[in-house]
Amino acid sequence: MITPKNIIRHELVGLHAEVIEASNPAQIGISGRIVDETKHMLVILTKNGPRRIQKRDSVFRLALPDGVIVEVRGSAIDTQPERRLALRGSR
Repeated sequence: MITPKNIIRHELVGLHAEVIEASNPAQIGISGRIVDETKHMLVILTKNGPRRIQKRDSVFRLALPDGVIVEVRGSAIDTQPERRLALRGSR
């Protein structure tokens, strides 16, 4: 089960996200559903199409499936998704 304590070790694709801090001020406020994730980027599907947001220099507000809202620093998830997910089994 995904919780605020273990969010960085879970799949993010499918969650609703909003950019609340970013090195590029034009990206602040972008929101939508996460549709893809790479080592350094989240792809958020907005009403105007997909937007690629660099993880490292951003902070995201994520809505968990149970409705809980959590803020995640992009630097905490700035790695390959499969490596981050592998941590789940080792803790």
